Amino acid sequence: MTLSSSYQPEEMKGQSSSTLPDDGNNKSDGGVAYGDISGTRNTEDVEFRMDLSDDLLHLVFSFLGQKDLCRAGSTCRQWLVASTNENFWRCLKFENTRISIQNFISICDHYPNATELSMNGTPNSDALVIHAMNSLRGLQTLILDKGHFSDVFFHTLTSCPALTSLKISDSSIGNGIQDVTVYHENLHNLQMIKCRVLRVIIRCPQLQTLSLKRSSMAHALLTCPQLNVLDLSSCHKLSDTTIRTAAMSCPLLASIDMSSCSSVTDETIRDIASTCPNICMFDASNCPNISLEAVRFPKLMDLRLESCEGIVSASMTAISYSVMLESLKLDNCSMLTAMTLDMPKLQTISLVHLRKFVYLDLRSPVLKQIKISRCSALQDISITSNVLQKLVLQKQESLAYLSLQCQSLLELDLSNCDSLTDSLEVFNSEGGCPKLRSLILDNCQVGLELLDLGICPRLSVLQIEAPSMQVLELKGCGILSEAYISCSCLKSLDASFCRNLSDESLSRTARSCLQIGSLVLSSCQSVAFDGLSSLHLLRHLVLLDLSYTFVTDLQPVFDNCFKLAVLRLSACKYLTDSSLGALYKESALPALCKLDLSYSSVVQLDILNILAQCTNLAHLNLNGCANMHQLVWNRSYCNLSQKSVNVCSPSPLKDNEKDVYLETGHLLEILNCTGCPNITKALISSSANCFYLSKINLNLSINLKEVDLACGSLCMLNISYCNSLEFLRLKCPRLNNLWLLACSMLAEEELETAISECPTLEIMNIDSCPKIRAKDLTKWHAICPSLKRIQSCV
Repeated sequence: MTLSSSYQPEEMKGQSSSTLPDDGNNKSDGGVAYGDISGTRNTEDVEFRMDLSDDLLHLVFSFLGQKDLCRAGSTCRQWLVASTNENFWRCLKFENTRISIQNFISICDHYPNATELSMNGTPNSDALVIHAMNSLRGLQTLILDKGHFSDVFFHTLTSCPALTSLKISDSSIGNGIQDVTVYHENLHNLQMIKCRVLRVIIRCPQLQTLSLKRSSMAHALLTCPQLNVLDLSSCHKLSDTTIRTAAMSCPLLASIDMSSCSSVTDETIRDIASTCPNICMFDASNCPNISLEAVRFPKLMDLRLESCEGIVSASMTAISYSVMLESLKLDNCSMLTAMTLDMPKLQTISLVHLRKFVYLDLRSPVLKQIKISRCSALQDISITSNVLQKLVLQKQESLAYLSLQCQSLLELDLSNCDSLTDSLEVFNSEGGCPKLRSLILDNCQVGLELLDLGICPRLSVLQIEAPSMQVLELKGCGILSEAYISCSCLKSLDASFCRNLSDESLSRTARSCLQIGSLVLSSCQSVAFDGLSSLHLLRHLVLLDLSYTFVTDLQPVFDNCFKLAVLRLSACKYLTDSSLGALYKESALPALCKLDLSYSSVVQLDILNILAQCTNLAHLNLNGCANMHQLVWNRSYCNLSQKSVNVCSPSPLKDNEKDVYLETGHLLEILNCTGCPNITKALISSSANCFYLSKINLNLSINLKEVDLACGSLCMLNISYCNSLEFLRLKCPRLNNLWLLACSMLAEEELETAISECPTLEIMNIDSCPKIRAKDLTKWHAICPSLKRIQSCV
């Protein structure tokens, strides 16, 4: 701290405290005047100085406004010098400030290198600004507000050759009788917003941006060959012809805003589009007379047509020609009913309050954002996008169908979509939404009946409340572990490949969805005894699929699923010798008609017992059963099985009941044993009473050597690719289709003997059978007169 005599800069002498602009807050008795520091000194004229470096002081002062700089300058000589640096006074702001002409001139003379002048709300700004333009020759930006600017002001503009930007708002221009001409050689940006003027003529050869927004004028004539941006929004008094002439005089236009210009017609837009081919932004919102008929904007990127009553479904044809379009707004277009668009570059679209809008089909690989709200009639939505991450369709009261192909979708909210009915294919197997993490279907109160989630490998938590839903498909939701499903009318649930689905989620679903009749849990590897125990709640269950699971104990299924008609246990590798015992020992599942044991660990004894004792089975799949060595089914085995059952059964069969069984026989119609690698013999005699067996598949059983079948109803037999087959005996009076493709060991004499017992055989395939000759058709017809076609490569 140093003490010195009072100091006042030479250039500031004579300036009074009134030099500081007065905004009404400066007090005459205690205010600090710019350039006059004596008012803050005591009678001893002592200077108070802080030891701060000039660079640090300059940095601090760069954050201060002009009034604060004036106050800081009255502190000491160092601060005074720092506060008067021209860098801080490049922009002179007199916003809502009352200042005299003398002080204003003094400031302009003191800082002649100022490049920006702002006079928003400054009284007498029309007179002040003329003095400023004569003093500030380097002025580049001029901002004026709430004033009256006559022709003299616009004539004085030429005194500022460096001026590039002029903004006048909420002001009166001209005398209301004559035209006002704006002329400047170097002006690039001109804004005359909310101004009152009769007629305006703008001649600025370098002008690039022009805004006449909300100005009240009857005519505008433009001579601006370099103009890129034109804003005529809310110029209600401009006629259609005036707007057309003004826009067409600027062939380089890239952006035009004519929103709320009610007089604009399609003819004007067509002429503008043909004259200005580079337009990339077009706003015609609140123009009731336009429909875009025959309008073509080849380079358009941003289109806004809010509240345009003339926009209808046919208008989408014109929009589709704008292949560069990235943003589209169609809010409040009350007559629009349907939209089908395939836009390769569309990124954002807004569809709000479309009262008659019922159908949307939108395809864009780069679509990032879509806003759909208050479309009360919307029924059908189909969206395809590779980058869309969030979709909110809340309160779409009439939505009945939704189809999404969105590879990056993470969140989907369908809350309060009360009319979701018929089919809701959110995702399908062709791609769907593989990254989906959150799906909300709360309060779908009325009619959501079908939901297909397709392939959603990242969906881990699912919450659905839809009282009318009947079909729910979750197949492919690989990490889904927690499911909260409350659908009282649900009849079919497919949770295939939900490998993390817990027993708790299954039990919770069974408690809240008592009407389930079809339950598919294929590849649900976390489902165990506790989850299966909850099936006693599903009294209507008729189909249960436990394929590719790790289940070992099926007793909960046998004890509780009395109406079960279809049971699939394909590829259940952990079934033990006792897993299926209840089927043939205790007559469990009396309604079972279809059983799939393909590729499972079931042993031969269980297979033969099931064949003999489960007489209600109509369809049995034993494909790929490696533990089956011989398929022998005759009366002797049936009687042996009956005895074994009687030993364990609390109520053994009586003699007359055995006779009834032997007379009634089995209901089996289809037997599939495709690809059983170890089977060597297949024998089904007439004593097995297979009265309904019509189709047998033994193909791809490479070790099968002997086939002996006596089935009165058999119509189709496939033993193709059985390379070891040597013995074939058939007593099948109704057989009409026999496939022996690639049976390389089968001799011709063996086949002749076999088909001689098949009087209705019509089709026989012996392709790639080297020991069988097919050329002599006469011989084959002599053996089997009904034969109509022989398929062979010879």
